[in-house]
Amino acid sequence: MNSATVRGLLVRGMLAGLAAGVLAVIVAYFLGEPSVDKAIGFEDAHAHEHETEVVSRSLQSTAGLATGVLVYGVAFGGIAALVCCFALGRVGRFSPRATALLLSGCALLAVYVVPFLKYPANPPSVGDSDTIGRRTALYFLMMLLSVLLALAATLLGRRLAPRLGTWYATVVAVAAFAVVIGLAYALLPVVDEVPSGFPAALLWRFRLSALAVQAVLWGGFGLLFGELAERLLNPKPGATASAEAVPAAH
Repeated sequence: MNSATVRGLLVRGMLAGLAAGVLAVIVAYFLGEPSVDKAIGFEDAHAHEHETEVVSRSLQSTAGLATGVLVYGVAFGGIAALVCCFALGRVGRFSPRATALLLSGCALLAVYVVPFLKYPANPPSVGDSDTIGRRTALYFLMMLLSVLLALAATLLGRRLAPRLGTWYATVVAVAAFAVVIGLAYALLPVVDEVPSGFPAALLWRFRLSALAVQAVLWGGFGLLFGELAERLLNPKPGATASAEAVPAAH
C-alpha cells in the first residue's frame, strides 16, 4: 500500500469519524442529556452549597457536547483508519468493508464495553469528588488491560490457527480473553459510590444512553469508513473504465 493510498484512507477515516460523530451527538442529545439534567437536579436538591456555573448548562448540552464528540470522532477516525491500513490482508481474506466493520466492533468491545462492564459511566452527583483520580486511574487501567489482552488473544488465535483451524483457534482465543478479563474483574477493586436515594432507573437510563452513544459512534464509523475504503481500494470496473476512457481526437 503506497503513501497516496494511506493518505487517502486517513482522510476518509477522519471524514467517517466526523460523520459518525454527528450521529453520536444526536443520540447523546436526545437520549443522554435528559438524564444528565435530572441528575443535576438531584444534585442541586441535595447540595448544601450551590456553586455558580462558569459555563451555562444550555451551552454545555449543545455546543460543548457537539465540540467534544466531533473532535473525538475525527481523532479516533484517523487513528482507526491507520489501524485498518495495517490490518488489511493480515486478519483474513476480508474485503476493506468487512475489515473496517470487524475492527470497529472489536475496538468497541475492547476499548469501551469491557471497561464499561467493570466501571460503568456515571451521571453528575454519582461518585465522590475526592476519589475521582483513583476512579479515573482504575478505568484507564481496565481499558489498557482490555486492549492489551485483545491484542494477545489475536496473536494467540493466529498462532493456533495452523494446528486447530480458524474456528477452533478463534474459540480458544476468545475463551482465554474472557477468562483473564474475568480475573481482572475479580481482582480490581469495586467502585460503588451511588448516593443514597439516587433513582436506580435514572442511573440505568444514563448508562444505557452512554453505551448507545459509543455503539453509534463506532458502528457508524465502521459502516461509513468501510464503504469509503471499499470504493477507494476496490473500485467498480465500470466506474474505473469510465474514468480512464479518453475520447479519441479526429
